[in-house]
Amino acid sequence: MSESITHVNKLAEATSPYLQQHAGNPVDWWPWCAEALALARRLDRPILLSIGYSACHWCHVMAHESFEDQQTAQVMNRLFVNIKVDREERPDLDKIYQTAHQILAKRPGGWPLTVFLTPDDQNPFFAGTYFPKESRHGLPAFKPLLEQVAAAYRTHGNAIRKQNRSLIEAFSQLTPSGGVAIPDSAPLEQARRQLGDSFDATNGGFGEAPKFPHPTDLELLLRRYAATKANGAPDQGALHMAAFTLERMIRGGLTDQLGGGFCRYSVDEAWMVPHFEKMLYDNGPLLALCCDLWQITGDTLFRDAAVATADWVVREMQSPQGGFYSTLDADSEGEEGKYYVWDREEVTRLLSADEYATFAAVYGLDRTPNFEGKWHLHTFRTVAEAAKYRDVPEGEIIKQLDAAKARLFAERESRIRPGRDEKVLTAWNGLMVKGMTRAARVLDRPDYLDAAQRAMDFIRTTMWRNGHLLATCKDDKAHLNAYLDDYAYSIDALLELLQTRWRREDLDLALALAEVLLTRFGDAEAGGFFFTSDDHEQLIHRPKPLNDESVPSGNGVASRVLQRLGHLIGEPRYLNAARRTLELASEQMSRIPYAHASLLAALEEHLTPPETIVIRGDGADLARWIQIAQCGYTPRRLAIAIPAGETDLPGTLTAMQEGGGTRAYRCIGTRCEPPIENRGDLERVLGGV
Repeated sequence: MSESITHVNKLAEATSPYLQQHAGNPVDWWPWCAEALALARRLDRPILLSIGYSACHWCHVMAHESFEDQQTAQVMNRLFVNIKVDREERPDLDKIYQTAHQILAKRPGGWPLTVFLTPDDQNPFFAGTYFPKESRHGLPAFKPLLEQVAAAYRTHGNAIRKQNRSLIEAFSQLTPSGGVAIPDSAPLEQARRQLGDSFDATNGGFGEAPKFPHPTDLELLLRRYAATKANGAPDQGALHMAAFTLERMIRGGLTDQLGGGFCRYSVDEAWMVPHFEKMLYDNGPLLALCCDLWQITGDTLFRDAAVATADWVVREMQSPQGGFYSTLDADSEGEEGKYYVWDREEVTRLLSADEYATFAAVYGLDRTPNFEGKWHLHTFRTVAEAAKYRDVPEGEIIKQLDAAKARLFAERESRIRPGRDEKVLTAWNGLMVKGMTRAARVLDRPDYLDAAQRAMDFIRTTMWRNGHLLATCKDDKAHLNAYLDDYAYSIDALLELLQTRWRREDLDLALALAEVLLTRFGDAEAGGFFFTSDDHEQLIHRPKPLNDESVPSGNGVASRVLQRLGHLIGEPRYLNAARRTLELASEQMSRIPYAHASLLAALEEHLTPPETIVIRGDGADLARWIQIAQCGYTPRRLAIAIPAGETDLPGTLTAMQEGGGTRAYRCIGTRCEPPIENRGDLERVLGGV
């Protein structure tokens, strides 16, 4: 039996599938814990911190090359205390040490992240990402590097301490001080210009390869379109950039053309070949965007993509307990993309001649291979173009494509699947609950709403304990203090749920989470929210992130949802916390607007307060009224239908009663209008918005 199987290190009991993947390494890995940190201090041995995640392709490569290699492991075990971290379970550590890498290496980081820390205070003194076993592509070989780093720690301790003091000073300068007046609409206008300047008019998206979806940017453009349309001068350019970009993603290889769902990013500028991992955090916001663009344009491409994505989520990503799983791996059988790509001969064998001719014309099998001698499906021709190309009616083309895709999907189901990371993350579930709920309402799919509510009920019953959220759950073990994103995204999801199906427990949970945000995460002096709570483990830095990354900014989402909750129940504390967050972020929003799309959405709703509609009534009439209030794409409107029998409501909702029939209450910010007693009046009033 091999050493990699018989040797078990201290990761064997971890809940993270990523850590469990390394439990059989000959490296004496520790999880991040007090015991490991104490060992490093006692031995005066530097810490080798390795951060990654289970679906990360290059994490797997480095593991196979180095962490499974006996000789490399011996060097690591002799010179370092080795700690392995799942960046999805510990985004606090990832944020800190990714920032440190950028400061030390003068370039962005990524995964795997490899950082060497001093043992007494966990300050980083050398950092990199992937290091190969043998030197190549300008990267040093990992094993000699280990010797050099350990020697540097022993012989240049004073210089390292001096560097660490400078690093801590650099961290302190990254935290904005606050107290700046909230800007006007200038950052919104500038962000629009910046996105326009970097827009790829040929392929969609922004900038050059690799291309990431950046759903917060697309949402900002759609909000811009809606705002300018309401003012009588719709920004068609903003709509085009968002719609064209999402269309190219949907038609391209970023989308799983057979099974639904979006991959993490495209390695090329044309969205043809992706990095094949599928992340829950991408698919939730992209699902919502598909629904938004279906509402705006009526293009069935967006509706069909929403259905395919939501069906994939329910089919493959929801646990029996209700929570949504985190990721699907890029690799299967040790090869990236193997599960998804096709041989031409295999497709020919599975399809009829006509089906193959149509399928090949649409998805490029009549062209040269696009992925390592095989074909990854990318839409080269639309149905209309294929019909013209083949001189076949469009209806027949659709039938042939449907039959071909069903047969290929069934065949693919027999392949060895990519690994699935089955931990349930509170924050990412918030993003997906919002997307699934939006799909339920816009597409009239009660089954999607049931799936979303099951996930939120899992969060409520499993992750919400003693007035605190927990961040992660795997194998019935929920643990780790939740982060800012967990709270902010969950409130956002709950507001989406409340608009779709009233449940009092959803409002109560949203308000309870908001209170924790204010008391445990809020900065009473400078404003805004820290990423970690005030009872969190003390680390070398307590970040207060403002810009969007691969997920929306927690400060941006918190500011927006607190404004909405504040207007809904008339709570000035929520509105004040949102305002102070915008003051804190004023300089950053003004300096780099496009990097702060989530905060800009909150700024927009501060400058032009959102419309809140509360409808009280019963039965079918209540359903008809709320349908009117939610017609079309109105991102600055929050509309909730509350049954007449619901009593003891919080705040200003108490005064909003039904009046012998259905009644609507409409407020713009803190200004409320007389109740609307007639459905025709509601249609007339909202038609003018």
